[in-house]
Amino acid sequence: MAMTFNHEDEYLLADERVSLRPLQANDDAFLLPFALHEPDTWKYSQISAAGKQGMADYINSALTAKATGKEYPFIVYDKQTKTYAGSTRFYDIQLQNQTLQLGYTWYGEKFRGTGLNKHCKFLLLKFAFEGLDMKRVEFRADARNSRSIAAMKSIGCIAEGIIRSTMPLPDGTRRDSIILSILKSEWENGVKDKLYRQLK
Repeated sequence: MAMTFNHEDEYLLADERVSLRPLQANDDAFLLPFALHEPDTWKYSQISAAGKQGMADYINSALTAKATGKEYPFIVYDKQTKTYAGSTRFYDIQLQNQTLQLGYTWYGEKFRGTGLNKHCKFLLLKFAFEGLDMKRVEFRADARNSRSIAAMKSIGCIAEGIIRSTMPLPDGTRRDSIILSILKSEWENGVKDKLYRQLK
């Protein structure tokens, strides 16, 4: 039986490789090194967390959105290296339509391509479809971000198309966004098992 989503609850997701817990105001202590030393992390992001103030604003914005019930941000902990790796979140949560978006995902450079992302996505998708009974999980990315798009397709996302000039970027340009999704029926009929096999 699906649980009722409550943005004030503390949802903890974990497996042998990774754990995700709700983002907190004092998590800037763990995430600040990425903001100070890895500027390319924010190349395709609408909201840059570069610099000390950038990270503080990023976390504050995430927590403000969480308080409305429309978003739910997590901090990601890599059990393999025993360090925090980045952040991800549910957003545009529409309980009446049983849909949400999964995004604002970023990891430090040394965690990319290590399999960490697949563990995170498996836990998040399992929670969304099986815990919250969502019927659709949507993903969006800058249409130029080939690494992110390839990662989403590798976990079973279906590309639906590109919407043009969707949002401004920090450099003053505007972004075209690609939309991808996974439906609950797809999760149940192959996507879950395929993704689980990739974790081994």
